[in-house]
This record gives sequence, C-alpha cells and structure tokens, in this order.
Amino acid sequence: MFRSFDPVMTVREFLASLGMPAPAVSWLSTVILVAGVGVLAWLSYNFTRLILVRVFAYIVKRSRSAYDDKFLETRMFKRLAMIVPGVIVYYLATWMLRENPGWLTFIHRTAALYIVIYATLTLTAFIEGWHQVWLMQPISKGRSIKAYVQIVKVLVAVAGILIMISIIARISVTNVVTGLGVVTAVLAVVFKDTLLGLVASIQLSTNNMVKLGDWITIPGRNIDGTVIDMTLYTVKVENFDKTILTVPTYALISESFQNWKGMEDSGVRRIKREIRIDVRSITFMTPGLIDAIAQRPMTEKWLSVNHDEIEGLRRGEPTSLTNLGAFRAYMAEYLRSHRDIDPKMPVMVRDMPPTEAGMPVEIYCFSKINSWVPFESVQSNVLDYAYAVVGQFGLKLFQSPAGSDLEALRSLTNQKQKI
Repeated sequence: MFRSFDPVMTVREFLASLGMPAPAVSWLSTVILVAGVGVLAWLSYNFTRLILVRVFAYIVKRSRSAYDDKFLETRMFKRLAMIVPGVIVYYLATWMLRENPGWLTFIHRTAALYIVIYATLTLTAFIEGWHQVWLMQPISKGRSIKAYVQIVKVLVAVAGILIMISIIARISVTNVVTGLGVVTAVLAVVFKDTLLGLVASIQLSTNNMVKLGDWITIPGRNIDGTVIDMTLYTVKVENFDKTILTVPTYALISESFQNWKGMEDSGVRRIKREIRIDVRSITFMTPGLIDAIAQRPMTEKWLSVNHDEIEGLRRGEPTSLTNLGAFRAYMAEYLRSHRDIDPKMPVMVRDMPPTEAGMPVEIYCFSKINSWVPFESVQSNVLDYAYAVVGQFGLKLFQSPAGSDLEALRSLTNQKQKI
C-alpha cells in the first residue's frame, strides 16, 4: 500500500477536485511539494540534532575509554549526524519532484553541497580528534605533529572545495583539477606561507632540530625561551620574562637559531667568563710572595711542580715564575675541587690577547647544575672568589677611571701645586 502512494498525483488530484484550472493545479502542486520537502528537511534536521546527537553523546559519556571523549569534544558526532538531513532531502526530492526538473536540480545541488560541507567538517573533526588522542600517548611528549595535522586538514578542505565547484559547475572533479593548472602560479603565491611552513615543518621534524619544550635563542628576533607550540605557520616561544613571541616556522630554516637542548641533556652547563688584570701588576715571583701564597690551600701541586725553580729563587737565582701564572694554576685547582664544577669536563684558566682594557684571563669550566637560576648562582660564586683572591697574588684588577678617581687626581695635583 505504501509503495503505491504517489505524492505528486495525490496532490494534483486533490487540487483538481477543488475545481482549480490545470495551470493553477500544476503551479500550486509544485509549491506544496517543495514546501513539503522543506518541512521534511526541517524535521530530519531536528531529529538528528535532538535525537541522534544526544544518543551519541550518551554512549560516549558512558564509555570507559577516554579516546572517544576527544572525538566528542571536536563535535565530530554532531557533524556526522548532520549529514543525515541532506541525504534524506536528496532522495525525497527525487521522489516528490521528479516531474519538476528545475526544482529537482536546484534541491539536488543544494543538498549535495550541504552533504559535502558537513562531510568535510566531519573529516576535519575526526583528524583533530585523532590528534588529541595522539597527545594522550607517551610517545607524543616533545614531538609535535600539529603542522602535519594542519596540512592534512588543508588537503581535506581543498578536496571539499573542488567537489563543491564540480557540483555547482556540473563538471567532473578531474576537469576542475585540470583547470586549476592554469592558475598554479597564482595559487603558489596565495599559499606561499603554507608551502614554506610545510617544507620547514618537515625539515625541522626530520632533522630533529627543535621540539616542544626546547629552549631556543634567536638573537635577531629577541627570542630567548621555551617552545610551547608549533604549527604549520608559526612557532610560539615563551620567553623567560613570560612574554610570548611567535616566529614564522620557515624562519627557523632560513635563519640561524641556538637550541640549548644538548646542554640540558648533558646535565652540565658551560661557564666562560673573563676577569681583566692590570698588566702593570704582572711581575716575577719573589720569596715573600711565594711564602704568602704557600699559606693558601690548593697550592701544593704548583709548589711541587716548580720546587726546583722556587729553591733557586730563594738562593737568588733568576726565575721565570710569575704571579699571574701562579694565579692561573691556583684557580684551576680551585675549580677542579669545587663541588658544583664537573672535573670530567674541560677546566681551564687561560690568558687571552691583551687589550687596552687590560689582560683578560678567561675562566672556562662546566657547572654540574644547568638550571638557569641555580647555575647563575654557581657562576657568580666562582667569579666572586676569583675577584676576591686575585689581590693575594700581587695582581690588580683593571678598571676604567671613575669620576671619583679623576676628582682625587685633581685634588692631588692641586695640593702639589700649592706645595
């Protein structure tokens, strides 16, 4: 009985029974059938939105797995359910408007576009849900695939747009793609940042150049902090002053940057600082100066190595030993015995080329502590000690004259002139 029901004939027969003329019957029946399709579309939309979506949400919330919750958060189930009204309208229109080809074509195209749009949104939601599931896995720690997720979304969106163009223009997708070859250059310009970001993301990931959580420095861009997000287009860095800066992903390929990950993984951090000695205070060792520094700890090795020359100095023989050399040897032993300095790593105290600002003496070693704030404390303690002990070797630190020094010199000059 249901299969023999013909809505077109039923509506026309009803209108004809009211005594309407044939043209009016044809026109009014079309309006009624189109309105009927619209009502059915509205009913199916509300059915999926109020019934199916709630059913999906209920099932997911009662599930023990946390994975399907991620797909619910991306609204994938809601978008999937919204495809149903489009399918219903498409096939109902074929049945109810078969004798009205104009309206049938219009509704078919509209329903097809609706289906493609929600199918595209469903796929992108599924991809994002899968990405959220990936982030829940231990393997995702420090490994960002957000750029790849974004490029897949872009490809899905492009495919959806091509299909919609083919529906509107009533040509095959193949012909649409072929026609795009004419505007390839234009697309290359429009999607320049996308293409550059894609290439950069692949290179950064393949070569393991930077990952989430890495500490990077880009001096030219005032970036010095931790990578907190990586996308197809940008890399987001939280500086140590808590400001957040973004840099194009391809800039990490086209420009040089410093990644401190190797330092953090090694467990040590380099100390490389200079103190400047007044060259006029560098002298040969004297018996009195040797007796003074011999009272300090950690000088036994230097005294033992230079024992013969020291004895000759005491007998009045000339010596090649200098107070600067003794200071360097002492500081090297101090660093090797320091509890926060790694003696397995290179430890040096060396002279650098002299300048108009004195003789630089470089302290080079590695701290066992590489966290920023504790490391700075270790480095400061080492330098403080070096500055404090240098005077006991008869050395003077170089310092440019200050205003008080010039004033004292002027006062001394005036006193001499009075005398």
